[in-house]
Amino acid sequence: MRERIDDRTRSTRRRIVQAAIHLYGEMGHNKITVADIARHLSMSSGNLYRFFPSRRAIEEAVVEQVLEEAVSAAAEAAGGSGPALRRLAAILKAIADCNEGRPAKHRRLQDLISLAVRQNWTVVLTYDDRIRGLVRPIIGVGQARGELQGGSPMALTCCLLEAMDVHLNPSRTGAATLRPSFEEMLRFCTSALRRAPFLQPAELTAHVQLKAAG
Repeated sequence: MRERIDDRTRSTRRRIVQAAIHLYGEMGHNKITVADIARHLSMSSGNLYRFFPSRRAIEEAVVEQVLEEAVSAAAEAAGGSGPALRRLAAILKAIADCNEGRPAKHRRLQDLISLAVRQNWTVVLTYDDRIRGLVRPIIGVGQARGELQGGSPMALTCCLLEAMDVHLNPSRTGAATLRPSFEEMLRFCTSALRRAPFLQPAELTAHVQLKAAG
């Protein structure tokens, strides 16, 4: 009996979140009230508050659901095989594609996402942790295989995600600023991560002499 009640509660919460995503996407979150969401679902506001204690709780659930799309896409990309740099590129591309596609899919929802990122909502911090949790093990595996440079896997993870932030940050989608393309930034980052080939002493001397001559 308890399981049926829990299932019913989860189902209703999902319906509320989906309704909010639809309405926020059409009108913007500032123009939609809890009463509007309840009316859309043929519920009373009082009944809706049984499932979410406040408007902010609904907004957090909406942001969590939207960001879950990027996490799911990144997790699927992370499950691939091949060299570490290829898997990392697949993760980053999956997230960037989700960000670029969001305005077309959810229209006016981006303002709420940007607000959540700007104010460091818990759901955003959790999202960041989950992305780091996907990237860090792959960097560690790449280091163990001799594909990537040494150092703290977490430090390299943070450096990589920070460098790619203009394409990965869910609040910066469509920013009208001069910025490198995704491919340009990816080449820059993967070049920095790739382990330099080991040079024998004679090769190292010749390499230094060539640089000096240049």
